[in-house]
Amino acid sequence: MDELHGKYAHLLDHLRSLGSAAAAFSGGADSAFLLAAAKEALGDKVLAVTAVSPSLPKRELADAEALCRQLSVRLTVFQSDELELEEYRKNPQNRCYYCKHRLFSRVLEIAEENCLAHVIEGSNKDDEGDHRPGMQALAELGIISPLRECGLTEAEIRRLSQEMGLPTYDKPSAACLASRIPYGDEITAEKLGMAEQAEDMLSGLGLKQLRVRIHGDIARIEVLPEQFDTVMAHREEIVQKFRQIGFSYISLDLQGYRMGSLNETINKEEI
Repeated sequence: MDELHGKYAHLLDHLRSLGSAAAAFSGGADSAFLLAAAKEALGDKVLAVTAVSPSLPKRELADAEALCRQLSVRLTVFQSDELELEEYRKNPQNRCYYCKHRLFSRVLEIAEENCLAHVIEGSNKDDEGDHRPGMQALAELGIISPLRECGLTEAEIRRLSQEMGLPTYDKPSAACLASRIPYGDEITAEKLGMAEQAEDMLSGLGLKQLRVRIHGDIARIEVLPEQFDTVMAHREEIVQKFRQIGFSYISLDLQGYRMGSLNETINKEEI
C-alpha cells in the first residue's frame, strides 16, 4: 500500500505542476478518480467537461452530474457531433481516432475559453495493451494522461477510489456505444439507441458487467459467466424486449464478457 500511496502522491504532484486543467469526464471509474485527484491538487482551477452524444448512454451523464455535485467541481456539458463525420460513421478500425480528435478539439476550446492551461483525460496504464487509435489523436492534440503517465492500473485506481469514498470504485467499465458495432458496419443513431435500450434492460435485471454487440439484426449478449444463469432465468423476457427494440435474433456469447471483443478479429500488424 505504501507503493500505491506513493503513486497517488506522485499523481497529485504531477497535477499541481499543471497549474490548471479541464478534465474530460465521462462519469466512469477512471475519469471520476482523475477528477477527484485534480480537485484535491488544483482546487477550483479544474473544470469537468462532459460530451453528450448518441454514443454516450444517458445514465452516464446523470452519474457525471451527480459526482460533480459531490466533489463541488464545476461541470460544462457540450453536444458532441461525431456522427456528422463520414469517417466516423463508416466505422473503420481507427474510428476512435476521428471521434477523439473531434471531441478533444472541442475540449481544448473550452479550456481556452475558461483560461485553463491544459486538458487531462483518464486513460490508465492498462489501456496501453489494447487497440486504441484514439491515443494517437490525444498525442497530436497535446492532451495529458496523468494516470497513465504515473503508471496507475485499473485495479489500483479502483482501490484508491474506494479509500476516497468515490461511488465509482466498483462501477462496471464502460465504453462508448459505438464499440457495440463491428468495424465496417455503419454507425447510426438508431443502432446506438438499440444497444443502449438493450443494455439498460439487462442492467435492470441485476446484470453488472455487460455488452450487447450488434451484428445486423442479431444481438450478441456478453455477460460474466457467473451471470449466465440470470440471463437464462429471464430468457423469455429478454427475447420479448429485444424483439421490441428491433432485433430478430438474440444470442448469448459463451465466452462471456471481455473488454474489446470486437478487436479480436483485428490483425494488429496491418493497422
